[in-house]
Amino acid sequence: MIYFENVTLRRGKKVLFQDFSLTIHPKDKIGITGANGTGKSSLFALILGKLEEDKGEFRTQSKLTISHVAQETPALDMAAVDYVLQGDAELCVLEKQIAVAETKQDGMALTQLHERMDTIGGYQARARAGQLLNGLGFTAEQENNPVQSFSGGWRMRLNLAQALMCRSDVLLLDEPTNHLDLEAVLWLEKWLKSYQGALLLISHDREFLDSTVSSIAHIEQGKINMYAGNYTAFELRRAEQLALQQSLFEKQQREIAHMESFITRFKAKATKAKQAQSRIKALERMEKITSAHVDSPFFFSFKSVNDLPNPLLQLQKVSFGYADKLILEQISVSLLPQDRIGLLGPNGAGKSTLMKLMAGELAPKVGKCVASKGLNIGYFAQHQLEQLDETSSPVQHLFELNPELSEKEARLYLGGFAFNGDMALEPISGFSGGEKARLVLAMLVFQQPNLLLLDEPTNHLDLEMRHALTLALQSFEGAMVLVSHDRHLLRTVCDDLWLVAQQRVEPFKGDLDDYAVWLIEQRLAQQSEAQPSQTGEHTQAARKAKRKENAEKRKALQVKHNKLKRLEQSLEQLHAKEAELNEALANSDLYEASEKDHLLKLTAEHGIIKQQLVEVEEAWIELSEELEGDVML
Repeated sequence: MIYFENVTLRRGKKVLFQDFSLTIHPKDKIGITGANGTGKSSLFALILGKLEEDKGEFRTQSKLTISHVAQETPALDMAAVDYVLQGDAELCVLEKQIAVAETKQDGMALTQLHERMDTIGGYQARARAGQLLNGLGFTAEQENNPVQSFSGGWRMRLNLAQALMCRSDVLLLDEPTNHLDLEAVLWLEKWLKSYQGALLLISHDREFLDSTVSSIAHIEQGKINMYAGNYTAFELRRAEQLALQQSLFEKQQREIAHMESFITRFKAKATKAKQAQSRIKALERMEKITSAHVDSPFFFSFKSVNDLPNPLLQLQKVSFGYADKLILEQISVSLLPQDRIGLLGPNGAGKSTLMKLMAGELAPKVGKCVASKGLNIGYFAQHQLEQLDETSSPVQHLFELNPELSEKEARLYLGGFAFNGDMALEPISGFSGGEKARLVLAMLVFQQPNLLLLDEPTNHLDLEMRHALTLALQSFEGAMVLVSHDRHLLRTVCDDLWLVAQQRVEPFKGDLDDYAVWLIEQRLAQQSEAQPSQTGEHTQAARKAKRKENAEKRKALQVKHNKLKRLEQSLEQLHAKEAELNEALANSDLYEASEKDHLLKLTAEHGIIKQQLVEVEEAWIELSEELEGDVML
């Protein structure tokens, strides 16, 4: 379908990758990874015809429909749902042709056009566009709002919906989760699992990659190396390869010792069984994969925090809202030393508002926020990237925080965030979003806070920087509140989860998998409430019957959800076994005459695994479609 034969691609004088050969087949799911600037987006530009190969041959099958997310959204007066419908190009052409045929009263043409419209599901297209918008966080009322009324982040969601609307053979997604909250990420993950075309995905969200791809194309040192399996499988393989490099061995051992110490410390104070076990499991997994990041260019940590006030911060019967809309009501919470809290909640429920109240950027309408003497808040939010001085360098930004700092000290510190050489002295106007995010984090760490408030800190950060941030946060001795759609970060640095919903803030009893179920139940409840009123439905018997019906639906959903999780675990195990057999079958020694019996055995086993994969994948797709139908995702 897509063919690379000894392809070399350059940008200017820099060789991004060379001698790359690969055939992408229908239904392949490939994750594209590598540090920023290695050529991931340029690979997409080559596929889309925006760049040409410098050597070798790149070609695609004729009449191949490739969908990708547009990076710009014009300020249109068009309704959001109509903008999304434009993603189906054939649908738009057919609608125009039908309009022309109706004008000419051409019965034969109309019959043929309507038959084609029915074949492509055109009469259900508006409903499908509405489902895409709903899954990405838009309300039914917003579907008809003009595109120009949405902010930049929401326009990017519209572009994503438009790309998903396209009935494509190949889907290219470049960091699709950057502008999404956790709820939308979970929805997109489900959608991509059931996508029937080939998927090429650039992402720095490891759990998202694990759930959606079956192989990894990793770009480094001018090469693209292919690995069978998901991101975790790739990471373990790469760890094994790097461990062979003696120069990295000592650093690897230090990282593993750090992880072992942290796990031991956490186990000693774990009290909440389910959430604690979830975190221990994630941390133990991190211990195994730490060596895959020993060559990371990032190295930083938070300094020790002494004499923490207790409590650090209190919200006392706080209420807040905008105009006539109440967001949070009568919130009373305290942040204690070493609290490590992850905030969950549907889009628009008030997570970022709560963070701004804690940071002092918003004042309560009712109640008060009481900060203890000695409180030093480190607050990260996306708008802070826009507040950086575009004409100043990273070093000059540090001088603003401490004028007595020497240039040598500033450059040494910034080196831990990969601002090396001339980059530390250059104006940041030419920096990427990821580089600006790193600078904001560097400034935050430099101020030695004892309370961290982090609102989506991993947006624009690559996997290596996310790993370094995770290690630093694990060692942080102060309190922390985190909003993130990165489930790996939430699992590995948070001890407690708080749910922000229905104007309240309460502890969430469960882990992130339970939260995914909670979201499904909320959608089900909302749909039930939205149903038109019927005579007699408010009688006691009717309410009781309705409660019983909803309870049975939730129970059935839970059963299906658990079965889906078991199927996903089976798929993961089968993919790992398939990768193991592929590696064994690639050994040239196996094809010697003396190894004939062994070869036959491995080949037969490989065939069985492939058949099992087909069966389990079919069962997974069928069950996923059932669940989506149940909750109208």
